[in-house]
Amino acid sequence: MQTTAFTSFDSLGLSPTLLRNLTKAGFTEPTAIQAQAIPHALSGRDVLGCAQTGTGKTAAFVIPMLERLSGTPKGQPRALILAPTRELAIQIQSTIDTLGGDLQLFATTVVGGADMLAQVRGLRQRPDIIVATPGRLLDLMERKTVSLSTIRNVVMDEADEMLNMGFTE
Repeated sequence: MQTTAFTSFDSLGLSPTLLRNLTKAGFTEPTAIQAQAIPHALSGRDVLGCAQTGTGKTAAFVIPMLERLSGTPKGQPRALILAPTRELAIQIQSTIDTLGGDLQLFATTVVGGADMLAQVRGLRQRPDIIVATPGRLLDLMERKTVSLSTIRNVVMDEADEMLNMGFTE
């Protein structure tokens, strides 16, 4: 796959609002994984990204997801991010909240070991993005509390970890 070198977030063609949020959050230029992944994700292509911890992988999938979802009809979940652990899911939610400010997108997190009733209330608010751990998501699906029928974007963060933890099915 041929990749063009993107040296600034502005050169990625992001909306002014998202660019402003990136600047507020201290993002000055894309990391290698971001420069390679974001253009492909923005164009709707599937992306498989591998990079060391601390290289900006979360922003590499959150930025194009926010850009693609902003300005589209609301009212149903349109994106799902799966993470192997509660801690990682909470970190992803924090990144969405930071970078998605002013975009009028709502994300909710559903993870094991947390108040399920509060998470169900979050789902009833019809979030644009659901961040979940596999076990809690399956539990909520079995209870018919959440439907994935309107999901159009899926991210599996640390998919290898989820497979190692036994979430193959």
